[in-house]
Amino acid sequence: MCGRYAITNPVSKTRSIVKTAIKVEDIENYNAHPYQKLPVIKKYINGNTLENLKWGIVPSWSKNKDFKPLINARLETINEKVSFKKLIKISRCVVLADGFYEWKRQEKNKIPYYFFRKDMKNIYFAGIYENNEFCLITEQASKNINEIHHRQPVILNENDVNKYLNIELEGSIFLKECKKPDLDFYEISKEVNKPTNNNISLIQRVSN
Repeated sequence: MCGRYAITNPVSKTRSIVKTAIKVEDIENYNAHPYQKLPVIKKYINGNTLENLKWGIVPSWSKNKDFKPLINARLETINEKVSFKKLIKISRCVVLADGFYEWKRQEKNKIPYYFFRKDMKNIYFAGIYENNEFCLITEQASKNINEIHHRQPVILNENDVNKYLNIELEGSIFLKECKKPDLDFYEISKEVNKPTNNNISLIQRVSN
């Protein structure tokens, strides 16, 4: 699963593919985490908009006040799950990031790593939304990432963002077939484990 990522200056970074930004500021967030309001790209008739949605979907059918918000949806089963099958058809979004965090289990410890595109370009997570909430879509990890964690977010190239947002295309099939960018990673400080820690040091490489 993906439960933490970094995003800085989202308005500036999306000017070429977003027409308007609604109440989104060019801030630096090095510890974006579930239940925060975070910048997401949505498609409207008059163009793409960048707006803040809450990370974690509580399905509209849930009557349980203690229902834990869903932060990830598996690509492999997204068309089968009652919480997601309608959303992947009509309520798609793209979530902007600089990179994301994942933890490797090592004996009794969990070692954090920072993942980013090898070409250092923006990361665009494929997502779905309902009302003012969103979740990320994940898939089986690629070979080099699998040594850290068996799942990873579905990441789009910038030229595929509008294709994914086009609901005339079959969303799940497109995500399975589109070319994914190459990623790299390195170990970082365990300071990232605490969500309230939020500064650039979180993405700095740890020397072994």
